[in-house]
Amino acid sequence: IAVLTESKNPGAYWRKLKQRLSEESNGSVTNCHWLKMPAQDGKMRETGVANTKELLHLIQSVFSPKAEPFKQWMA
Repeated sequence: IAVLTESKNPGAYWRKLKQRLSEESNGSVTNCHWLKMPAQDGKMRETGVANTKELLHLIQSVFSPKAEPFKQWMA
């Protein structure tokens, strides 16, 4: 989300986006799986990962000029 938006608080943007998508679909936001990956602090943190279809759905839901090149590339 930080890469796709100019949000000063990408975590809050992501939480709001997940809430909106969940309300629209009346279900889970994505079929994300969790994978432990190294974080900036060096610790292993669970990170949501998605397939191409789910990732495209998420990117299409972001309203930002910075997301447009990703939308075109993934489509």
